[in-house]
Amino acid sequence: MEKENRQYTRYPEIGRAFAPDLCALPAILDDISALGCKIHYSFPIVVNLEEEYELKISPLHNENQNPLDLRCRPQWVQEIDGNKYIGFQILYSPDANKLNSFITKLQEMAENQKQSFF
Repeated sequence: MEKENRQYTRYPEIGRAFAPDLCALPAILDDISALGCKIHYSFPIVVNLEEEYELKISPLHNENQNPLDLRCRPQWVQEIDGNKYIGFQILYSPDANKLNSFITKLQEMAENQKQSFF
């Protein structure tokens, strides 16, 4: 498997991602970091790589249940078995502070899981 070269760790996280300018139906959140996220739709959609999109992400482990309001730009799009996967770069966003707090929580959860494993 090819190793990804990323500045920040991506944390696997499930949730819903709403991008009204892409599709009226929600996507599924696959992973997230301080600077990016990956979502997928279970059907083909059209994505403009030159456009910025508003994503409202409702992750499973978000304590306050309010979606994260993020401005994102697609970096890549891939279609596999009828699913459309999209990797987004997170730009400056209204909920940047909430995103950072959420990433810190995911990091703590990952460290706790690692410690309980050993």
